Amino acid sequence: MARLSASILLVICLGDILGQMTWAEEPPTAQLLWQTSPPSPAIDHPSTTRKSWVLRDRDITLDLALLKILKDAGARPHPRIVIELFDRDRHELDITSTVSRHNDSAIVRGTFKPPSKGDFTFAINGNVLVGTLHLSDRLYKTEHIANGRLQLLEIDPEKFPPD
Repeated sequence: MARLSASILLVICLGDILGQMTWAEEPPTAQLLWQTSPPSPAIDHPSTTRKSWVLRDRDITLDLALLKILKDAGARPHPRIVIELFDRDRHELDITSTVSRHNDSAIVRGTFKPPSKGDFTFAINGNVLVGTLHLSDRLYKTEHIANGRLQLLEIDPEKFPPD
């Protein structure tokens, strides 16, 4: 009887330990760095004509709490951060370098985690993020429109003017 009780207790303990290990290994939920925002009124846009090299565009709003973490060079490990481009394509960031400045600005560089292939560079100043993203053979940019509003652009690299 004592042996049966000990066996049952052992099975319960092992089950509890294995259950906790399995639960602990679940990756945290990825957070979106930005999301689509309602289009801004025409008076907010300095130019209403679309440039010839822009394939698609949409207004975006940043997650300011996540942006603050992204700017902080000492924030390691970073939470899982994803971006959503067009057509609900999501890509997870793998941040390799953050250079923070005392004036609330930072340069953030990295690549995309598999299966995505590419790299990104963001310049952040306050609550504004401008950057360039290369994904496979596609080029994307984030631009500051006006009054803290941002826009995500898909660029045609063949039509994009050189710097």
